Amino acid sequence: MKPALQLKLSQHLALTPQLQQSIRLLQLSTLELNQELEKYLLENPLLEREDEDGYAPSAPSSNNGDNSQEERGERGEHGDGADNREQQAETSESEDSRPNTDEEGWPGDGSYAASPSGNSSGSDDDDNDYQDIQAATTSLSDHLISQLGVTQLPDRDRMLVRVLIEALDEDGYLSQTLEELAEIMPPELEIEPEELQIALKHLQHFEPTGVGARNAQECLALQLETRPADPARDLALIIARQHLELLAARDFSKIKKLTGCDDDALRTAHALIKSLNPRPGAQYAPLDARYIIPDVIVKKVRHQWLASINPDAYPRLRINRLYAQVLAGHRGSGLSGQLQEARWLIKNVQQRFDTIQRVSQTIVDRQRQFFEHGEVAMRPLVLREIADILGLHESTVSRVTTQKYMATQRGIFELKYFFGSHVATDTGGACSATAIRALIKQLVGAEDPKKPLSDSQIADILGQQGIVVARRTIAKYREALNIPPVNLRKSL
Repeated sequence: MKPALQLKLSQHLALTPQLQQSIRLLQLSTLELNQELEKYLLENPLLEREDEDGYAPSAPSSNNGDNSQEERGERGEHGDGADNREQQAETSESEDSRPNTDEEGWPGDGSYAASPSGNSSGSDDDDNDYQDIQAATTSLSDHLISQLGVTQLPDRDRMLVRVLIEALDEDGYLSQTLEELAEIMPPELEIEPEELQIALKHLQHFEPTGVGARNAQECLALQLETRPADPARDLALIIARQHLELLAARDFSKIKKLTGCDDDALRTAHALIKSLNPRPGAQYAPLDARYIIPDVIVKKVRHQWLASINPDAYPRLRINRLYAQVLAGHRGSGLSGQLQEARWLIKNVQQRFDTIQRVSQTIVDRQRQFFEHGEVAMRPLVLREIADILGLHESTVSRVTTQKYMATQRGIFELKYFFGSHVATDTGGACSATAIRALIKQLVGAEDPKKPLSDSQIADILGQQGIVVARRTIAKYREALNIPPVNLRKSL
């Protein structure tokens, strides 16, 4: 074959380093972003954080769709456009990164404690404050060892009790058998299981009551044994030791048949058992509180819900002006590349928060009824809908809404929370799955405990409201809400 030259013209998307950095920063959470920025600050002497004293942040423009590198990259921009952006970055007069702020401000330091459900854990009541303080300062092991120190026991027994304390799990249970513990003890001590049994009796007299139990039955029985003797306590002891599984299954008729008690006695004994603590060591477990700095704050201003960037989540970056002035007359310096990288980073951080703000405001506009009325008013929403409104790619919206949080009057939510599938209604419309779960929760909360609603009955009630939901769908949503089935919700 004869060699020949061919000329071929084609279009392709050039992912410049600046565009790659923009995409990477967009998908990071606030914590990950700060960690990434710390790395840049250490590596680049031209980059520094803005001093907080006298700093008055200004709001980034919400109409910057043409300035976003990632958005333009998705629309097919090429290397020439990226070069133009780099030249614009070099001649930019503004070196500071500026957050978007709400004119009314936001109380506090911008950090919020998040509950396991994702909502704000702030509350007006101070339930369990004492237990929280204990858990934060004293472990279960330390608490028990301090009691051991004031007991009048021989050194050998004291040592065995200490071994048992170290073998407890975080709930205060002894998960290993005494035989297993005896086998792992040094052979020269010649420890017998009978000695460990005696040491266990000593441990089970410590506080909190119920510690050292080997199962739930023993834990509840230990607590009941400290109560004054009366018919209710005696019946509760029998149930705890012999019929706890029937009580958990709410098989009250079988319990009455086996114990010979009547409804009133069983109701009193049941209430007594419910007042006990099946996890006595849990109050001393380390607190697992997660603190979240929301990226966006939503407030109602002049009858309109507005989303603004939280100033405390926005990193304040700038070019070191002293270095910049020195480099102004030395274009060939080796630091010129680092100056350009610093400008890119500041611009990309700005664009990251601009995009987050735009997406958040669009979500707020689409879910306005949620902010007015709560979960029951949540409307169906998918990523594609937001992407089409803003002219973004669906993957961009996915990156923006992952591990980004919004602080509202109803709590703190991940942006992903506002998206969900839909269920058809009789009128031809659609109802959000989140709204259906909220309705199920309301119906169960208002039901008669003696006649709880079955999944079929809940489906019928929703059907009367025009929401067509299958029984198995109700069961799936109920399980997602950790609501027990009808037989476990029934009371005497």
